[in-house]
Amino acid sequence: MTPIRPFVFPGLRSRVIFGAGSIGQAAAEVERLGRSRALVLSTPNQEADAGALAARLGPLAAASFCEAAMHTPVEVTERALAVFDAAKADCVVALGGGSTIGLGKAIATRTGADQLVIPTTYAGSEMTDILGETAGGEKITRRDPSILPETVIYDVDLTLTLPVAMTVTSGLNALAHAAEALYAVDRNPVISLMSAEAVRALAEALPTVLRDPSDVEARGRAQYGAWLCGIALGGSAMALHHKLCHTLGGSFGTPHAETHAILLPHTVGFNAAAVPGLLAPIADAFGDTAGRGLFGFAQALGAPTRLADLGLSEADLDRAAELATERPYTNPRPFDRQQIRSLLQDAWAGRSPPH
Repeated sequence: MTPIRPFVFPGLRSRVIFGAGSIGQAAAEVERLGRSRALVLSTPNQEADAGALAARLGPLAAASFCEAAMHTPVEVTERALAVFDAAKADCVVALGGGSTIGLGKAIATRTGADQLVIPTTYAGSEMTDILGETAGGEKITRRDPSILPETVIYDVDLTLTLPVAMTVTSGLNALAHAAEALYAVDRNPVISLMSAEAVRALAEALPTVLRDPSDVEARGRAQYGAWLCGIALGGSAMALHHKLCHTLGGSFGTPHAETHAILLPHTVGFNAAAVPGLLAPIADAFGDTAGRGLFGFAQALGAPTRLADLGLSEADLDRAAELATERPYTNPRPFDRQQIRSLLQDAWAGRSPPH
């Protein structure tokens, strides 16, 4: 009988509404929060969708801001705050992926506003109290209760038009959250169960979505898996994988989901050499060692596999390895700058990880 290690389970603190057509409940959720003047947020690409949502909210929509950007630049947040204040808004409604959700979090933690989040990708940040902001060429991540959204609406209909390439990278981004939760220093049985279930759900759903992007059942299962991944990320400490992704994204401007997709097999493979038992759910789902299994899965999905394709040079890898090892953080396998540089070289060249 395996003993249960001591743990703390932080609980599930966001209200979640899941199901096709659930965006129709957005106005009722704003009112349930006791709010009446919502700032609707999106990226420029989703401005039309934000407009339709504002129309759906009717008099509850005080204004819209459609300039959300990747890695949550502080200067964009400052412009959004000016619109928030001018509109006398008392809450934010974020429609989109990680960029828009991050902006909503940045506004909420500065103002105390409530957040209603309606994700359209599988990023998962809607279920966390984590905010990563970029200023001066560096991305700084922090946790705070004020960052966690109050309500999240998962409407599978909103994912049906998510481009296949973005579906794949976003899904691998979600898998990264579950992977790190499996070996987190503060892992607990509840989060571990959710992480293993999330891996199974995404392993089943993503190939089906690739074959038929309009398959509602597969899209729903992918969204379910992504939700579990988000809970896993919100309920455990991040380690090597997220640190490297934040380093590359914040300091070199690499696209968020693609960076996660490329690095995931390598960071998981690196840690699998030390804790293969903890990463067994990934090895089981993909039929190989955890790192090689994820690499083969990513290849089969047509995901990007080379950091070189994101515009990084080998000299950038030297600087990235230095930045990623400047400050200590927990990871199941100790490492030094040279080991991280070697890992990044494999990811840059698109080589399969050894474990």
